[in-house]
Amino acid sequence: EGNAVMIPNPKAGEDGEADLIPHVENKPIMQPFGDRSKVVIEPMLTDQWFVDTAKIVGPALEAVRDGTVKIIPESGKKTYYHWLENIEPWCISRQLWWGHQVPVWFDEEGNQYCAATEAEAQAQAPGKTLTRDPDVLDTWFSSGLWPIGTLGWPEQNAALDKYFPTSTLITGQDILFFWVARMMMMQLAVVDQIPFDTVYLHGLVRDAKGKKMSKSTGNVIDPLDIIDEYGADALRFTNAAMASIGGVLKLDMQRIQGYRNFGTKLWNAARFAEMNEAMPSDGTIPMADQAVNKWIIGETAKVREVADAAFDTYRFNDAAQALYAYVWGKVCDVMGWVIDQCLILLHPIMPFITEELWGALGERAKMVVHADWPTYSAAELVDIAADREMNWVISLIEGIRSARSQMRVPAGLRIPMIVTELDGAGQAAWARNEAMILKLARVVDLTHADAFPKGTITVAVPGGTFGLPLADIIDIDAEKERLEKSLGKLAKELGGLRGRLNNPKFVASAPDEVVEEARANLAEREEEEAQLKAAMDRLNEI
Repeated sequence: EGNAVMIPNPKAGEDGEADLIPHVENKPIMQPFGDRSKVVIEPMLTDQWFVDTAKIVGPALEAVRDGTVKIIPESGKKTYYHWLENIEPWCISRQLWWGHQVPVWFDEEGNQYCAATEAEAQAQAPGKTLTRDPDVLDTWFSSGLWPIGTLGWPEQNAALDKYFPTSTLITGQDILFFWVARMMMMQLAVVDQIPFDTVYLHGLVRDAKGKKMSKSTGNVIDPLDIIDEYGADALRFTNAAMASIGGVLKLDMQRIQGYRNFGTKLWNAARFAEMNEAMPSDGTIPMADQAVNKWIIGETAKVREVADAAFDTYRFNDAAQALYAYVWGKVCDVMGWVIDQCLILLHPIMPFITEELWGALGERAKMVVHADWPTYSAAELVDIAADREMNWVISLIEGIRSARSQMRVPAGLRIPMIVTELDGAGQAAWARNEAMILKLARVVDLTHADAFPKGTITVAVPGGTFGLPLADIIDIDAEKERLEKSLGKLAKELGGLRGRLNNPKFVASAPDEVVEEARANLAEREEEEAQLKAAMDRLNEI
């Protein structure tokens, strides 16, 4: 048992006593096992090839320090500096079947000859029999030369002149040192140029609960399976919409399904425009007379500016969410132009469906990928009066829909509406948009009254108050009882979640993804509670 070592003999020098004697002691060690083989890993000293990285790290550090190369997010700089300021010799040889073989040959006496080819090595050792080192180069060493190696270097050619150095590298934050830093060191050492001027580090893709994907855990999601079921655009949009700078991307199938539905809505909107002869625009901004058309042109200019600012600063999630809200919630003499702008602005995120629709909606001189990116501004196109009017209309429609939803009014049921007070601007907005409001809010008609009858739910908008008489439509007592039961059940769930999160031991010892999931559940339940309480308050009005 235990470990046997030789220690100095205190009686050394006496007759027959050795200088060293065996000593045995029990000492626990951390025994490593192979992840896949499950057998003991036995350390063994072997000869390997190393790069003395301390000799080449300086320019790579300085390029980031002086701002020549930017790292986004800023937190990536700290990691970059930590690795490079504490750099150690890099073992670049591997005992594998596949890879770029180490360019070193040995003669029979063990002398080494480093050369690009065997012929060059043989020229260094005329008359000697050479054997090449069987080891291969570390994958990261080979890929460290990617920026120039893929373009034909060391030969000078048009591709190398055109594409090197490149502008932006987009990669995962987990390989900032393994790949990005090594590309920086190697390009600066070999050709004395930075390989790129910006590094954008995206978050790691994890499962819906925030756990790292692994085969052993069984939570790996194959993107090809997602594409087969939901389409490539839905997956791309999900990734963009959830790609917050410095965050973790939790890949949730429900989100992917929701963005697949968004693609379907875009498709249906384009087909609707086609059926109503909203022909593709020639790119010029249309002149509009109606407030709704002036408004949608202004909204298009606003979302174009938001998307531009987001793309320029690598906030892909902001661009995706702004375009989603615009297309889903707002997108008409001008409909052909608006649809074209939707397709152009969405193309970087959803290239397949936008290109398909671009070609399907009419004859085009060029593909959408070659269409000019819009340059108009909100200052040019926003009509303040139309903007104010349509915001009023949207506020009223959303208020009515919210009240219907909270009171569980059947979706297909058209109900009457009452107004007690309405200023001049509201009356003008109602007169111009009455048909649209009645249709979208599923309201039969509007009547004027001095006061609301009992059993009316009110909807307030700037300059007026509307009411929905629901006493004869819903069972108020039964609805109150349902809400009370739901609130009681929710209170127990909230108590349990708050208790866990207020427990320092849970927060300190539980896995990060478990704590994060509990916080997300608490936020969802609190929002649900607020909605139920708002519904109860409205019922108490009746």
